[in-house]
Amino acid sequence: MDDLAAIFINDQFVETQVSPAELDRLLADGWRHFGSEFFRYNLAVYDNEIRRVIPLRIRLSEFRPSQSQLRVLRKNADAEVTIGPVDVTREIEELFDRHKLRFRQHPPESIYSFLSPDPTEVPCEMLQFTVAVNGRIVASSFFDVGEASLSGIYAVFDTAESGRSLGIFTMLKEIEYARAERKDFYYQGYSYSGDSFYNYKKRFHGTEAYHWNGVWAPFPRNGE
Repeated sequence: MDDLAAIFINDQFVETQVSPAELDRLLADGWRHFGSEFFRYNLAVYDNEIRRVIPLRIRLSEFRPSQSQLRVLRKNADAEVTIGPVDVTREIEELFDRHKLRFRQHPPESIYSFLSPDPTEVPCEMLQFTVAVNGRIVASSFFDVGEASLSGIYAVFDTAESGRSLGIFTMLKEIEYARAERKDFYYQGYSYSGDSFYNYKKRFHGTEAYHWNGVWAPFPRNGE
């Protein structure tokens, strides 16, 4: 993909409503959205370096949990997981405020940097997983629902519960839901070339990478 880094892509548009099939098409073309703004870009600055942006998705027919991911599921066997419409409570906002402290570069200002504060501005169906332990919310994740795909938007979790690997756990629950709904793809978002904060997105069986020329191809789990 190195030769494709010479093709500079930086696009965005605002849309208040897209159909499930149109969302699938946008995701397949490398688009994502926060709120009602859709965007895609193939180069970014990370650690003072220009990096290739690599959109990733999992072909669900090829997915199987790794041994480490199975351990994550076992660690959270005591958690209560619920799914429903997006509902950002004060407890989740406070969880976000603690969660964002883990970012070394460009910490997000608000959970509404990713979600619209106005439900009427959400351009497609979006659902939320909430994870609680002993009645206390420890994680929540948000994802879009297309006709043939799911797309993870954002997840927050209690960093004091780091032993549970809650970010991975919510991704596994989204994948589980996508397979139960007979979807074809789960989009785990963008990553970067080389080592980065987003390496965890590369560690799923069945992952494919977008080459910015309309082609998706299998992506080795070692991220190279």
